[in-house]
Amino acid sequence: MKLRPSLCLALSAFAAVAAQAQSSSLAQRLDSIAGAPVKAGNVAGMAVAVVKGRDTLLMKAYGFADLENQVPATPQTVFRIGSVTKQFTSAAVMQLVEQGKVSLDDDMSKYIPKYPTRGKKITVRQLLNHTSGIPSYTDVGPTFGAVMRSDLSRDSLVSLISPNALQFEPGSHFYYNNTGYFMLGMLIEQVSGKPYGQYLAEQIFTPNGMSGSTYCDTRKIIPKRAAGYDRTPQGLVNAGFLSMELPYAAGSLCSTVGDLVAWSNKLYSGGIVSAASYKEMTTPVRLTSGRPMTYGFGLTADTLGGRRVVQHGGGINGFISSLVTVPEEGLVVAVLANTSPAPSDQVANALVRAVLGLPAASPPGPPKDVALGAEERARYVGTYELTRPDGSKLGVKVVEENGQLMVQADGQRAARLMNQGGSVFVVQGAGRIAFDVVNGRAVGFVQGGGSRTLEAVRK
Repeated sequence: MKLRPSLCLALSAFAAVAAQAQSSSLAQRLDSIAGAPVKAGNVAGMAVAVVKGRDTLLMKAYGFADLENQVPATPQTVFRIGSVTKQFTSAAVMQLVEQGKVSLDDDMSKYIPKYPTRGKKITVRQLLNHTSGIPSYTDVGPTFGAVMRSDLSRDSLVSLISPNALQFEPGSHFYYNNTGYFMLGMLIEQVSGKPYGQYLAEQIFTPNGMSGSTYCDTRKIIPKRAAGYDRTPQGLVNAGFLSMELPYAAGSLCSTVGDLVAWSNKLYSGGIVSAASYKEMTTPVRLTSGRPMTYGFGLTADTLGGRRVVQHGGGINGFISSLVTVPEEGLVVAVLANTSPAPSDQVANALVRAVLGLPAASPPGPPKDVALGAEERARYVGTYELTRPDGSKLGVKVVEENGQLMVQADGQRAARLMNQGGSVFVVQGAGRIAFDVVNGRAVGFVQGGGSRTLEAVRK
């Protein structure tokens, strides 16, 4: 049947109106999600960008950049981004690798000779993917608390953790670690001959028009910089001071949501590093045991609704950030808040789901409790040794009582292990525990996930 021109025009107009209505509905939904934390009074200010391809679906800020002076937050507000810094550091290292100045398999002693590796080879790759075994300087207890306001030199900070033994054999475990990225900053400076902040400005920020991004020196005047706040039971207070010489290449940068979107698009499309380097950065590490993690180089790679998602969050005194990319969809979501804690990760995840048409994440319900037979229970019973964040060991026992599995760490009360299917359990107060079963017997387990994974092995 041949349609009359007038009917074709009418149908086209109807389709355009329907598309516009759908777009308006999505924009309202995104605005509602993004503005909720500030509206609830939990966050001082938040800037949000949602960009899909060439379409800016949301670019908006809520609340205040500075409460004391009542300065509203805007999309141009400059926030500290914390550990989102790590992807900039890893990209800078990959640029040097592409230039033939660094090899991922180089021994770190080539660049940081003052750190005692105690006869172990620790590679640049292992610094990038958090499998080096080097203790994190943020986990050295009272020592870090005593120096966090001081502008320590690079060598002084390395000396701070040098007396501590390696947490594990390099490559055998994953432990999210700021020291490794601090050392990568030192590597960048040594190889390039330029200060870390200057290298990023010249090689990344300026060439890509990222005028709101900079090394976040506390002394420097940074236009439109937000103040940071901590949320307490009594309300919001000014965040405690932290010398930005300490986070350095692990978390010292400031940026805007617009700059982070531009960065993510450039990084994915080959404008920062080659496609091969980007693949290296987003390929999850495998431990020497063969166990896969979700972390690459300064980025985690996972899936959501069948789509590949590349992301990283950050947290630093008074600021929480989240940057999520769905490369195949051309979707980038950046969420920056000037309050700690703040639900930046949850907001970013909800925005991604809304754009992709996925159902909203359900609030966690009561855990399952799958019944296990006697033979199944027996495979988990035993004594394990867990490596804690500070590198110390903690004994953990799994026992059977009245047909139920119980877990008890040294000096703590026993708690029930509830099976969620397969070899995955949950325990109140400790979250998710996934056992590694080999030939019908558990040989270890992983507690938690992502950048806060703890591992235990059977003794």
